[in-house]
Amino acid sequence: MAETTDTAVPADGAAGEGGAGAAGEGGAGAAVRTIGRKAGRGLRWSLLGNVVMKAGSFVMSLVLARLLVPEDFGVYAVALAATQFVMTIKDVGIIAATVQWRGRLAEMAPTATTLALISATTLYAVFWAGAPAFATLAGNPDAAPVVRILTAVILVEGVTAVRSGALMRRFQHDRLSGAILAGFTVNAAVAITLAANGAGPYSFAWGQLCGAVVTGVVVLAAARVPFRLGFDRAVAGRLLRFGIPSAAGTGLEAVLLNVGYVIVGAVLDEELLGYYLLAFNISSWVPGLIGTAIRYVSIPGFSRLAERDTATLQEGVARSVPLLVAAVLPVAVLMATLAHPIVVFLYGAKWEMSAGVLRFLAVLMLARMLTSFAFDILTSQGATKATVWMNLGYGVALVPAIIAGAHLDGIRGAAIGNAAAAVFVALPLAALALRRTGVRVGPVLPALARPLLGGLACGAVALGASSLARWLGGNAFAELCLAGGLGLLAYVLVTVPRAALAWAGGMLPARFRDRSVSTR
Repeated sequence: MAETTDTAVPADGAAGEGGAGAAGEGGAGAAVRTIGRKAGRGLRWSLLGNVVMKAGSFVMSLVLARLLVPEDFGVYAVALAATQFVMTIKDVGIIAATVQWRGRLAEMAPTATTLALISATTLYAVFWAGAPAFATLAGNPDAAPVVRILTAVILVEGVTAVRSGALMRRFQHDRLSGAILAGFTVNAAVAITLAANGAGPYSFAWGQLCGAVVTGVVVLAAARVPFRLGFDRAVAGRLLRFGIPSAAGTGLEAVLLNVGYVIVGAVLDEELLGYYLLAFNISSWVPGLIGTAIRYVSIPGFSRLAERDTATLQEGVARSVPLLVAAVLPVAVLMATLAHPIVVFLYGAKWEMSAGVLRFLAVLMLARMLTSFAFDILTSQGATKATVWMNLGYGVALVPAIIAGAHLDGIRGAAIGNAAAAVFVALPLAALALRRTGVRVGPVLPALARPLLGGLACGAVALGASSLARWLGGNAFAELCLAGGLGLLAYVLVTVPRAALAWAGGMLPARFRDRSVSTR
């Protein structure tokens, strides 16, 4: 574990290990391996924390889906859209600036804390005053009080921004995950208790606010960065030149992620918005589980690689992107082909209208994870302005696509428009932005051939098995087990190299290996 004070490790243990030390080991490959080990440790802790939290979130969503009605989810969706936006720009990019800072935290922490507090307080005041107008624009005026409660979490985040950045910079994700899990425990207890007592959509808001306070307290204690306010003009200039474009880019990313809620609510009605939100929540499981864990380590990891040179960063990208695609693609394929049994089994037949939405949001899920990964690579290089232009171009295509889709085919049409804009506009723009910073996508493509073929096999097998299960009269659970299991098996057989399968076979006890040989 890295030391928790700035004086113990040069540049907080970031540049020191990924820089000169790695160079002495023998070039870009050694640097990637050195930083990869630290990032891998952080990723394991982030994944562990996310698995526990998402399992709890899953149980919590099942409980709340039975205590609440679709209209309550529709009100919450409006408040969530506002919160997701303000949460990404609340600190003027201070968390990302802390992670990427070239130097010691002690020289920037007081100024960074002051800037984060000013930004969060000002932004919350704006949303407090504008909540009624925002809720009306989203087609649900009753959501204004919920918006005011839920967006209050940014005040807590403003206090903890630098401390969260310090934990990520040092790859101390065990402490960060512990803080998040503590907050979630409180969130779930408060939300379920309030929902059971008739609080409706307010149960979501108060639960998340109470959880944020607990998380913030634990982060302040774990980071061990003295809480001091100050202002240094030179430091502030460096922070804002990096942070403002970063905040603008992440703010646009949040708008584009949640704009579907606002458009569906404005064009259609609360009930349909509730169905759309449920499908979107399901499609967000993997980005929330794997994507969030990756983002905790991707910016610090790629920042350390970018400190050396572009070739080192290119090698890190070439190694990591195929792994990301291989991990997420089968989930997206199975989610799209088995959308109906997933929704019916988990949430009941009353939610089956969400299935037609989920099929297309599964495609959006994969594209979203790839564009987010590109966003982190650009941020690690300091190319924060490129993230702004990338998301602006995506938004120009996305908004009319969702509006047209909603008018033509309701919530399913909105999902189709959302997915189409991500695949045909966002991904090419991300590749172009990376190319302009010296990171080429071309060398990555050959390594994607096997996962893509595996995805096709997975989809074909799952679709056939699903049809067979329905023909045999099986229920949703049986259909999921049969089609999902066979589809995943097909993916593994096509995607995983034979050498890896042989190695896995070699791990079996000798009696099983001997038995398999004797039967050939």
